[in-house]
Amino acid sequence: MNVQIVLFDGFDLLDAIAPFEVFTAAAMYSHEDITVKLVSAEGKRLVRSGVNDVPLQAVDKLNIHDRGIIVVPGASGSINHYGPDSIPVKLKEASETVLGSMLKEAIDNTEILLSTVCGGSLILAMAGLLTGRHAVTHHLGMELLNATNAIAVNARVVDDGDLVTSGGVTSGLDLALYLVERGWGPRIAHAVEQLFEYERRGTVWKNDGNAPQEVHDESVKEAASSHSLTATSDGIEFVGKWDATINTPIGKLAVLFDIKNNDGKLTGTGKQGEDIVPLDDVTIEGNSLKWSMKVSKPMRLTLKFTVSVDGDIISGEAKAGMLPSSKLIGARIS
Repeated sequence: MNVQIVLFDGFDLLDAIAPFEVFTAAAMYSHEDITVKLVSAEGKRLVRSGVNDVPLQAVDKLNIHDRGIIVVPGASGSINHYGPDSIPVKLKEASETVLGSMLKEAIDNTEILLSTVCGGSLILAMAGLLTGRHAVTHHLGMELLNATNAIAVNARVVDDGDLVTSGGVTSGLDLALYLVERGWGPRIAHAVEQLFEYERRGTVWKNDGNAPQEVHDESVKEAASSHSLTATSDGIEFVGKWDATINTPIGKLAVLFDIKNNDGKLTGTGKQGEDIVPLDDVTIEGNSLKWSMKVSKPMRLTLKFTVSVDGDIISGEAKAGMLPSSKLIGARIS
């Protein structure tokens, strides 16, 4: 059995090292041959982490054809700004390297169990690989995970069959211990826990068993229904066709919005290239119009919009999770 832990520029040290040590200990206790390697998509090289540029040696190239486990860590960097050292930028850059295309092949290989620690799931999500899949990431990235059309589950470890993801940083220990139990049994996992003097945290979430009964909060429903859906607010007219550009950190989006008043309710569509999608949850709050919309370029996301109108000019912002807000500007064309 091969266990490959993937390194990329800016990776988080603990995300990679914690699973590496757990699987190495499991190999010591197991009668089965277990090979544990630090690898990179490019092959043997020195890879600098996002923690003070501390390097680790990748000893081989990621092999996406052999049976085994692949672990993708997250990135380490700034969470306070959105420059080249920011975590979202590092994760997006990793998804756009050869690693992204290799992971696309790996997730389709039934002989491979693909797993992630922390922001590693966002690398998959940004590459469009988690649509409709249950997954988790660091708590700061959960909204972004949802925005990529994954099904974000607030759990320490999420088992979605051939995809197993875990939450923030230290959950790499829990992920690896769970995979050891799943692959080699509870006695090997228990031996590793005793060696490390650590007990696995949290219940592993799986999409089986009885679903919990939903508890509805009537006060939330009443608050939601109190929003005005009329076509004007303080004289600002939103109805019309708007030719807009959204300047995102990962590319510009040209979108044609068509906003209509249907019996006092605002509805609309957004056209991006040949794709036309509905505007969801259209509401007016004060002088602003808000809605959400799925986009497919430069990556698959659900963006949340807040805009205002001044004459024939529309402006505002679009946001997806922890990604920085993107400025929107456009003009009425009809």
